[in-house]
Amino acid sequence: MAEKREDSKRERFNHLYETGAPPWELDRPDNDLMGWVAGYPIEPCKTLELGCGTGVNALWLAGQGFEVTGIDFSPFALEKARANARAENIAACFMEMDFLREHLDTTDFSFVFDRGCFHSFDDPDDRAAFAQNVHRHMAAQGLWLSFLGSADAPPRNQGPPMRSALDIVRAVEPWFEILTLTTAVFDSNRKTPARNWHCFMRKRSHGKAA
Repeated sequence: MAEKREDSKRERFNHLYETGAPPWELDRPDNDLMGWVAGYPIEPCKTLELGCGTGVNALWLAGQGFEVTGIDFSPFALEKARANARAENIAACFMEMDFLREHLDTTDFSFVFDRGCFHSFDDPDDRAAFAQNVHRHMAAQGLWLSFLGSADAPPRNQGPPMRSALDIVRAVEPWFEILTLTTAVFDSNRKTPARNWHCFMRKRSHGKAA
């Protein structure tokens, strides 16, 4: 069942990228990502962006000196990402991959970023497997910054998935130490952006909560 769900999601995302811009695409770097990188600060390092879409955040990071690999399972999104890289003359690696099912050979990323990838999994077991896979790909003391839709908002029929703080903790705690979990709103081109979480984590040494 999980594979069928993911295949359906892949087809839906491909269709959105093929026929136009999905609602989560900004066509510019996310202001909150830029704020985190500058404010923490997060130093340039080997970086993985999960669900990179058209690559605008990956290319911004690469322009700041990060060595970036962006992955997505939509070939149409990645085609646009590579075109953007050529247009901006910025070096970044873009790969087609289903991160829930597949592994990269590289396991030494010091920074992982996702904007709405982690929250896209409805099944708690899938979210836990996703977090474990992030852990597997990271260097010791690696940092993961995830922007997720928040359940602390009125119910709605559209927009990003809504995850609770407990959803996040249950998925990541065996593998990551949560450094901060803060409430915010998505950087968005919409008049009424959805509420979200900024979850900033550090890799646990042994994949277990202390």
